[in-house]
Amino acid sequence: MTNRKDRLKKLVEVQEQLKALHEMRRAGYLAKAVAAEQEAADIAARFDAPDSLSTLFPEIYQQRIAAARAERDRNLDDARREAGSLATATARTNMVERAYRDARRDDERQRSDRERLDLIEQKRGPEK
Repeated sequence: MTNRKDRLKKLVEVQEQLKALHEMRRAGYLAKAVAAEQEAADIAARFDAPDSLSTLFPEIYQQRIAAARAERDRNLDDARREAGSLATATARTNMVERAYRDARRDDERQRSDRERLDLIEQKRGPEK
C-alpha cells in the first residue's frame, strides 16, 4: 500500500506543478493583453495629438492600432484557453489529492491493525 501512497504523493506534486504552470501562463497572457491594449491606447492618443504625423500617415497609425487590438484579442483568447486548462488541472489535482488521502488513511489503518495483532500475539505468549 505504501507503494501506491508514494506514487500518489508524487502525482499530487506533479499535478500541482502543472496547475502552477497553467496559472503562470494565464497570467502572462493577461499581462500581454493589457500591454497590447495600452499600446493601442498610446498610439490612438498620439494619433490625436496636434504635433502628430497622423495627417501624413493615417493608415500606418490605423494599422498599428488594429494590430495592437488584434494582439490583445489573441492574448485574451489564449488566457481563456489557459483558464480552461487550469480548471481541468485543478479538478485532476483535487481527485489525486483525495485518492492520496484515502491511500494514506488506508495505510495508517493497516499499520495500526498490524500493531494491534502484534500486541495480541505478544500478550498471548509462545504457543505450545
